Amino acid sequence: MTSARNTLIDAQTTPYYHCIARCVRRAFLCGEDHVTGTSYEHRKPWIVDRLKELAGIFAIEVCAYAVMSNHYHTVLHINAEQAKGWSTHAVLARWTQLFKGPFLVQRYLAGESLDKAEYTRVEEYAEGYRERLQSISWFMRCLNEYLARKANEEDDCKGRFWEGRFKSQALLDEAAVLSCMAYVDLNPVRAGLADSPEASDFTSLQERIEQYRVNGQQAKSLKPLQVDNQQKGRIPFALTDYFQFVDWTGRALRGDKRGAIASELPPILHRLGIDAAAWLQTVRPGKPVFIRAIGRAAALKEYAESVGKGWLHGTGVARRVFGG
Repeated sequence: MTSARNTLIDAQTTPYYHCIARCVRRAFLCGEDHVTGTSYEHRKPWIVDRLKELAGIFAIEVCAYAVMSNHYHTVLHINAEQAKGWSTHAVLARWTQLFKGPFLVQRYLAGESLDKAEYTRVEEYAEGYRERLQSISWFMRCLNEYLARKANEEDDCKGRFWEGRFKSQALLDEAAVLSCMAYVDLNPVRAGLADSPEASDFTSLQERIEQYRVNGQQAKSLKPLQVDNQQKGRIPFALTDYFQFVDWTGRALRGDKRGAIASELPPILHRLGIDAAAWLQTVRPGKPVFIRAIGRAAALKEYAESVGKGWLHGTGVARRVFGG
């Protein structure tokens, strides 16, 4: 049974979410139409560019992404503190990059004089937009509607482009964030489209690696990982540990090298208490292990209670992989 979006996404529960959107057409989102021979691979940069554009407008940071033939994945972080720090003018300037806005807002941004009642109304508009600019639902709406219109224009047709509303999973703790980011970044490897994470086109990990190779810095369009333990406001894993973790996971999944370096697990596995064998089972292709949320068993139980559920799918696996 479909659940209301406001029961699935709650920044007070966790600021991290895994979102997936899937296309319904035969030609897919970015793949090749095997009937006509038409390739739509040129659409993949549309998604990446739009993600970066929206991340520069919303108080939502992109942690990971992977663009596939008929769907895409992204891991998003709601930065509520950033949104709180915006002035009225900053909020309205951001919102009007996406939507025209009421005439009163346009007058305010143009520097026209407003009376007290008009200024009060402008502030009310700004507070409403401030909430929307930290809403994953609005972020995904601005992403998917843009892509659908652009694809429909190119295909010279109308109608549904996406199979329905996007799907989301709450990432309840650090282990869940790490697991889901690696899962997303390894999508091309799991699908047999790339031999290694760094060769996986249109993924956040490839972008992180390429930027690191150029100047040792992190990709500006992505939420940064830690370089040392003193940095706040970053994804709570060291950048090099994350590279090692994804590389180990990807190589362990390959049939010709299964378990070849299992004895050389990256330190982050031990720090998070993740069981290696059980972890590999969660990232294999097939039926998803987790549905509404990902996290330790205790976190899943608490989350289930908060959304009025007695149990969540994946609790048993979470206990094996992440511990209690």
